Amino acid sequence: MDTRVAIVTGGGQGIGRAIAQAFWEDGWQVVIAEVDEEAGREAESEMRAQDGRHQARFIQTDVAEEPSVQSLVREVEQAFSRIDLVVNNAGLGFPGVPVEELPAAVWDRILAVNLRGPFLMAKYAAPLLRQSRGSILNIASTRAFMSEPNTEPYSASKGGIVALTHALAVSLGPEVRVNAISPGWIEVSEWKKAALRTEPELRPIDHAQHPAGRVGRPQDIAEMCRFLASDRASFITGQNFVVDGGMTIKMIYAE
Repeated sequence: MDTRVAIVTGGGQGIGRAIAQAFWEDGWQVVIAEVDEEAGREAESEMRAQDGRHQARFIQTDVAEEPSVQSLVREVEQAFSRIDLVVNNAGLGFPGVPVEELPAAVWDRILAVNLRGPFLMAKYAAPLLRQSRGSILNIASTRAFMSEPNTEPYSASKGGIVALTHALAVSLGPEVRVNAISPGWIEVSEWKKAALRTEPELRPIDHAQHPAGRVGRPQDIAEMCRFLASDRASFITGQNFVVDGGMTIKMIYAE
């Protein structure tokens, strides 16, 4: 049995759910660190129903709260005595509020989850990651490099993740590698918890915006995580990988 242990924050839904599933399928022991109890327990039970030979464990966690992160890492250490991978995926989306009307509390909450969360996870998981010579994967976004209106806290947090990634890579190396992935348009409708799960509603023009010919899937990000966490990527650290089907390099002119 594979004894490697991965923690995936926000692993109950969306991209995080696909990442958790991928490592679980590879035989890892997977910890789903999720604030949404319904989503976390559902993900845990669905994985366990497929194969009970290795563990999928839900631990309710708010990554923005230091005691919650400390408790998570302590529980994982007690259960498994090791951590090999932390995937910092948990995040809040666009507030959709004009900057002139954006409450400071909304800004603070988004930055707390999206940026302070990865910092806290790195802080408390680092000792065990050093022992296992493991790695950290931070899920950033192409919004770190391009924006729509009214996305200031989200964009700022994702830009901060890219900078945090290379800072941590220098601080934690050579024992721990740290990389970031910046997804583009990833359709997550089918990867939400059952109460919110829907069929994707995508138009031909949505796919045509991508030189790769389609909108992204959560599995696309999971596959990059698999590679970056593997020994094949042992010479890669401090980097950000844009996984967006080429969308951010395609010039689009208004008609």
